[in-house]
Amino acid sequence: MNEQHYYLRLCFCFAVGVLFFNGCAIEPPKPPEMMPGKESATEALAVLKARSQNAVSLLARGRCVFEYYDPENKKRKKEKLEVTVLMKPPVELYLQGDATLVPKAIILGSNEREFWLVMRPNEISTYWWGTWSEQNSSQGLIINPRTLFEALGFLETGAEGNWSLSNKATYDVLIQRNKGVVVKKMRINRRDYLISTIEYYDSKSRALALAELKDYKEVSDGFFVPASIKIIAYDQDNIAEPLGITLNLKSIKPKEFTERQQKVFERPPPGNLRHILKNEGEKWIEQSQ
Repeated sequence: MNEQHYYLRLCFCFAVGVLFFNGCAIEPPKPPEMMPGKESATEALAVLKARSQNAVSLLARGRCVFEYYDPENKKRKKEKLEVTVLMKPPVELYLQGDATLVPKAIILGSNEREFWLVMRPNEISTYWWGTWSEQNSSQGLIINPRTLFEALGFLETGAEGNWSLSNKATYDVLIQRNKGVVVKKMRINRRDYLISTIEYYDSKSRALALAELKDYKEVSDGFFVPASIKIIAYDQDNIAEPLGITLNLKSIKPKEFTERQQKVFERPPPGNLRHILKNEGEKWIEQSQ
């Protein structure tokens, strides 16, 4: 019986070997198809501009994690917020983050004339605002409305002559320069040609902010919005630690705003916040209540 059992096992192994060497084995997965990159910055920008032209007004809701450094307690803190985002291209934006005990803990907004940022946590308690007509008006703002606007899919490209393109293994990189200095880099996935990261720099090549974008949803025909947005803002003087805000948008829908709803795009009063800072040129000037 033992010899017969051994013989049967040997025949079985031989049969399996025959099947394997005759092509019945499972083939290894094929590597992902390499997609060709764009041939020029003009070609790449044309795709991105076409997407921006399809942008529609939208309403998004979800959750937000706000991370910042508390200098008094000398540690990083994390706030979890319920967030609402309203966007009306080309310039109107409103973001509201509500904490459990602090409604409107964060407000970020802009219209064609002004931009503003309100942070109510006691460790910050600051109101920033300025006008777009000021040169470099939002530079130094820890969360820039233009950064969020671009993260949501409405890009500012400027003159095409200021851009260059490089092709990497699986993605393209668009680089924008101002007077020879790199001010923006965009990494674009070749498979769907959607942006995965945007890097911002100031006139001295110091990092201003990084936006990481993923989990895109098609909100309307040809207009895609990332459901996951992470923005890191850096302090150019290396005095303060980076500030982070992560949005996980559960609902993104086109939205038509009534005349009453349009009021969210008007700058609110500062209220009783401890610090009020107005942008004047390249400086933030503290104002009295």
